Amino acid sequence: MSRIEKDFLGERELPDDVYYGVQTLRGKENFHITGLQVSREPCLVKAFAYVKKAAAMANRDCGVLDRTTAEAIISACDRLIEGKFLDQFVTDLIQGGAGTSMNMNVNEVVANVALEILGKPKGDYTTVSPNDHVNCSQSTNDAYPTAFKLALLMRMKEYTQTLVALQQAFFAKAKEFDTVLKMGRTHLQDAVPMSLGSEFHGFGTTIGKEITRIEDACNMLREINLGATAIGTSVNTPEGYPQKATQHLGDITGIAFTLSKDLIEATSDTSDYVLLSGVLKRTAVKLTKICNDLRMLASGPRCGFNEINLPQLQPGSSIMPGKVNPVIPEVVNQTGFFVIGMDLTVTLAASAGQLQLNVMEPVIGFALFSSISAMQNAVKSLTEQCVKGITANAERTEALVMNSLGIVTQLSPILGYKQCAEIAREGYLQNKSLHDIVVKERKLISQEKWDEVFSFENLIHPHFIK
Repeated sequence: MSRIEKDFLGERELPDDVYYGVQTLRGKENFHITGLQVSREPCLVKAFAYVKKAAAMANRDCGVLDRTTAEAIISACDRLIEGKFLDQFVTDLIQGGAGTSMNMNVNEVVANVALEILGKPKGDYTTVSPNDHVNCSQSTNDAYPTAFKLALLMRMKEYTQTLVALQQAFFAKAKEFDTVLKMGRTHLQDAVPMSLGSEFHGFGTTIGKEITRIEDACNMLREINLGATAIGTSVNTPEGYPQKATQHLGDITGIAFTLSKDLIEATSDTSDYVLLSGVLKRTAVKLTKICNDLRMLASGPRCGFNEINLPQLQPGSSIMPGKVNPVIPEVVNQTGFFVIGMDLTVTLAASAGQLQLNVMEPVIGFALFSSISAMQNAVKSLTEQCVKGITANAERTEALVMNSLGIVTQLSPILGYKQCAEIAREGYLQNKSLHDIVVKERKLISQEKWDEVFSFENLIHPHFIK
């Protein structure tokens, strides 16, 4: 069974069991870029359904859609919001036309589902039209970015939860390692002592800052241009429609959206996506640094730092028996590099806007959704398969501290910088311990004073001792 649909370019035959129409079919045929269909991002489909529902409610209130048609569209949107008909969204995530194919894909599916609800055959667009009814008072140029922002808000909520879990995992390890003495390092050289717990607490704190930055960026996404239509002049909208549609969208989603005060600017501006992408990149940079630290601290096990042990997940070599690699930090590093690259894509696409529209939003969407998905998966893996299973080699870390020349810094208030530098140099050249030089050989301080200066508490929470 099939049906014939037509647009101003001509007629096309479609299988009668599909809910999309002729314009979706053309988009499906024209764009073969990523090989990933819009259905791969259910949040985007759901967000579009919310936008179409809010629009139908506003058009009903404004008297430009009769109640029967409006209610059929609203019911069809509810079915999409429930997750039904996801396989009907078949256009590529990257597409020309500023997302028109995606918008029409939604319009046609909603129209045909509404027709089914009314007991009418698919394609009976005189009863419910994708353009005249479902897309009433809209353009791709306001419907697409509004749905895009809503989808990003939904996805970022899920992503933020994974960051919270990672932060909590770091804080739990910080508590567990609170009494583990270790050497801090700058320039990859011995610096001064600290606790392993404080190092892990720092990891948790820096992730917490990313959660705050995400909240700030998401607040920017709540400003929308729904009702702007083609370029921001609200052409073809009834009086009060933009305000009503925005209010309805907020009511049905539970998100406090605000209508932009300058719809011309809002329709062409994509800087909110740049900000969000920058936050994702910033987190990727931080996670890369943390994973580099974890790999270094676990290096060895016998010929490296060997201060911590990462969970052993798989054999690490096809030629070296018994070797185990830090595969989770490695894959998180690679994810970070990917996200940093996607940020450049967003930056270039946002800068490519011309006059009253930026037609590059589909690739911005692809880059952001790809980044969010990759980061969310990477953070989950880091939390569950790595951080939660880390153990400390406390004896090893303490031995490194007490054998280090870096702890001579603790003696500087007592002996002075110049003498401490000479002591450190002697220890380095003659391979002597500081204790032997300071207490046994030169007798510069007593054993009691040494014990006071180099007690565990004073090493990790130093007090000024003269």
